[in-house]
Amino acid sequence: MANNALTNFQCPNCNGPLTFDPASQKLKCGNCGSTFAPAEIEEHYDKQVALSIEEGQKEYSADDTLQWSEEDEQNLRAYNCPSCGAQLITDKNTAATSCPYCGNPTIVPAQFSGALKPDYVIPFKMNKDEAIKKLSDFYGGKPLLPDAFKERNHIEDIKGVYVPFWLYDGTADVDMAFRGTISHSHREGDYTVTVTENYSILRQGTVQFNRVPADGSSKMPDEFMDAIEPYNYNEMIPFEMGYMTGYLADRYDVTAEQDRNRVNTRMRTSSADKIRETVRGYHTLLPRRSNIYIREDKVHYAFLPVWMLTTK
Repeated sequence: MANNALTNFQCPNCNGPLTFDPASQKLKCGNCGSTFAPAEIEEHYDKQVALSIEEGQKEYSADDTLQWSEEDEQNLRAYNCPSCGAQLITDKNTAATSCPYCGNPTIVPAQFSGALKPDYVIPFKMNKDEAIKKLSDFYGGKPLLPDAFKERNHIEDIKGVYVPFWLYDGTADVDMAFRGTISHSHREGDYTVTVTENYSILRQGTVQFNRVPADGSSKMPDEFMDAIEPYNYNEMIPFEMGYMTGYLADRYDVTAEQDRNRVNTRMRTSSADKIRETVRGYHTLLPRRSNIYIREDKVHYAFLPVWMLTTK
């Protein structure tokens, strides 16, 4: 079993657990109520780690006393909670969770280092109570909704999860041709005469795409993640590990290259629709040619907030 460090952010004033507070957009101590900017706490954490290394200490270590099968070795990780010492078993992609014994939020820093470090994050903007209220309001006026969805003890199981996303920039070069018709009818004696005019329509253009999202988690159904778009990218900020405290998070297990075809398909469909919207005034319109070339640009890695409730 891999030996990976596990940590949690503790209050510099009283050593109480810190969690991210959506209202203040800061880390808040559950004991003394002190608040800190995420960057401030991450800097404090880095200094503590550096001090531990200088003193030759291994501050937080995983416990390798269990016997693991080959499959477990590949897919599971064991850690010791830095608060209570209990052993936590997680899958290999877990980046942020909470200890089931003491309840303190825990983070796996290695899941956010090097190439695994996200570029951006949209921090949660509402706390759990606000999320529960919004869900309860949504359920209101739905008498046919099964009781399993509405039971209070079930609703309170709602969880805040940071989902890994790839955000793609690109440009679509579009060359399309259509056959359009316009029909006119008039009377000639006892007959109605219809004249149909045929037109050949050509369209060329470019469509710019910025930050087209595709989730990087195999656990998340793509159709669900697509359904909650659009995200407000104006709320996106540079990633700081402190925003993860108090929430669940997995690092990506679907690479940007694996998601590329899915995103390119979306770009092609959207660009074709945009060009099609420029053709107006015809009674019928049929596509005759559609050549769309995607010029790939930057890809950004981001954690985006999702409130999740699972019902069987």
